[in-house]
Amino acid sequence: MYLAHFGLRELPFGLTPDTSFFFACSNYQEALNTLLVAARNGEGFIKIVGEVGVGKTLLCHKFLATLNQGNPDGTGKFLTANIPNPYLEPRSLLLALAQRFEVTLDENADQHQMLRGLTLALLNAAREGRRVLVCLDEAQAMPLESLEVLRLLTNLETEKRKLLQVVLFGQPELDVRLGQNSVRQLRQRISFQYELKGLRKGELERYLSHRLNVAGYHREPLFRRGAVSKIQRVTGGTPRLVNIIAHKAMLLAYGEGRQQVLRRHVHAAAADTPEARRDWNVWAWGATALAAVGLAAGWMLTL
Repeated sequence: MYLAHFGLRELPFGLTPDTSFFFACSNYQEALNTLLVAARNGEGFIKIVGEVGVGKTLLCHKFLATLNQGNPDGTGKFLTANIPNPYLEPRSLLLALAQRFEVTLDENADQHQMLRGLTLALLNAAREGRRVLVCLDEAQAMPLESLEVLRLLTNLETEKRKLLQVVLFGQPELDVRLGQNSVRQLRQRISFQYELKGLRKGELERYLSHRLNVAGYHREPLFRRGAVSKIQRVTGGTPRLVNIIAHKAMLLAYGEGRQQVLRRHVHAAAADTPEARRDWNVWAWGATALAAVGLAAGWMLTL
């Protein structure tokens, strides 16, 4: 691998959501601040929506890691549960929450008994001064019946705040599901929401440098300006695609023994990446079409 070649401690563009690589650009910092303010205010439902690959899972992990910072004495500490795959029918969802919150249930417990057990656990947490928060990743895949069960749990509250808070992370399809009339009560409970977008044009170069620095790179800029521009073009600033293209381009530069990534390395990496190549082909088709139009116009003028 290219670690020694570029003077790196670890791979800078992995796809695992590692919070040490969290890049606090304006969009992501705003989303994180929205989550922290909403959670500490004791709101019921919070929603974060973003396209595939924009970093919702990494944001979720960063949010959970940041939530209890600044509370060394445990005051107001959050008891959290992260459910990465919420494609669960109501009973399975309740069992997952009961396991996370250490609720003892009979193996034949019905839904009513599970709800009762979870309710007691939420009340005990409130008496101890702790707040309970559940994060659901890929929430657009959750059955509507399971969303309704969560809404029922968030009905529980003290005079000051809710006993359970829920953060929904999902793709834009989540908004479509929440637009259905059958979940209008839940929709009205969403007090904070944010749309997470990709990296802006001026942020991509800083994103690349940030991840390289975290991975131990301290030399001249690794990606040439032309390479950065090409990455922006073929990825649209989607972090997951940026990571894939950057990793492949570094492999190509390493294979040639070069210390910098050039524009042609990114072009070759994009050609090997289906999602990026689709964008590239559209751009290339447009350029070809424009050239054809120019040739045709020239031919007509000659005639």
